[in-house]
Amino acid sequence: MNYDALFQTQLDALKADGNYRIFAEMQRKCGHHPRALNAGPDGGHDVTVWCSNDYLGMGQHPDVVQAMVETAQSCGTGAGGTRNISGTASHHVALERELADLHGKQSALLFTSGYVSNWSALGTLGSRLPGAIILSDSENHASMIEGIRHSRADKVIWAHNDPADLDRKLAATDPSRPRIVAFESVYSMDGSIAPIAEICDVAEKHGAMTYIDEVHAVGMYGPRGGGVSEAQGCADRITLIQGTLGKAFGCFGGYITGSAALCDFIRSFASGFIFTTALPPAVAAAATASVRHLKTSGIERARQHEQVARLRAGLDRLGIPHMDNPSHIVPVMIGDPVKCRMICDILMSDFGIYVQPINYPTVPKGTERLRLTPGPHHSNADIDHLCSALNTLWQQCALSRQVA
Repeated sequence: MNYDALFQTQLDALKADGNYRIFAEMQRKCGHHPRALNAGPDGGHDVTVWCSNDYLGMGQHPDVVQAMVETAQSCGTGAGGTRNISGTASHHVALERELADLHGKQSALLFTSGYVSNWSALGTLGSRLPGAIILSDSENHASMIEGIRHSRADKVIWAHNDPADLDRKLAATDPSRPRIVAFESVYSMDGSIAPIAEICDVAEKHGAMTYIDEVHAVGMYGPRGGGVSEAQGCADRITLIQGTLGKAFGCFGGYITGSAALCDFIRSFASGFIFTTALPPAVAAAATASVRHLKTSGIERARQHEQVARLRAGLDRLGIPHMDNPSHIVPVMIGDPVKCRMICDILMSDFGIYVQPINYPTVPKGTERLRLTPGPHHSNADIDHLCSALNTLWQQCALSRQVA
């Protein structure tokens, strides 16, 4: 049997639909965020990155870089094993304490990524709590969906950010069974923000535990960067807060926070924690420096909010359609996968602007978009240049304008 032919048939179909993903090879320039070098075969020129999840540029903050370099020099590069077998360093312990404090919880537990922390935590809760039912927001991330699927627990889908529908769905479940309400704070493709207090009201009414994914919010919202749950004053009402170190904190890894018993439960039973090598101590040290900085510095968040508002105002003036939301994510709507890819290619080659197309299956067909993430280091001139470039392409590609 020609297995490569089977592979290629499906790849060809993906390309024909305009949904084949092409990597852009980038070399970030430390100290020059959001500038990068387009290092691909046709590259070699500077670009401004508009799609990074290093939302605040903390991946290049001098204190964060210094912490990583110094720890690598003193401890070496790897952790040396799983947390159970020679892999636990003082840097992991310090970071977990910092994260527990960030969210006002008793304990925290590190994972190798936000995807793994969701997959492991939800998978473990759903499989180890007898008779568990997981009520999942309809727009939850793939990592949450995979964790729920892996758990083999009964699953109930409730309408996106709709506490009334959640109430109806919870009321229909058996109150003697453990129930877990799983949702996100900031949904990364649409930029919508969950009504956390109302969701907690419903969960508490029915005696359900709450599980919130704050990966696109930690570092970004709240007086200390504790996420939307901190900003809305609801962190103490959430049973488990999950986050990442790879976005606004500019490093790598994922984590959960909660009660001491909850985190110990996940630590003791989650295969995604037990059987994988620990984060390198240098990464943990850098993440600790980043979390500590953003707990006391609001400059980055304030500037980032200003630049989001400036970009949205510029798009509005030109009639460039973008999805309205209260978050830092600006989805510019295209609605066609081929045009979405083409616009990104032209932005890169002709304007020195790097943004990746967001196509199916990340978003539904017909809602293809550019996902822009303005940050505190994007200048006003950068924003004006982006708006001007988009205006030119809207004219060239005969795309519809947004009517005020």
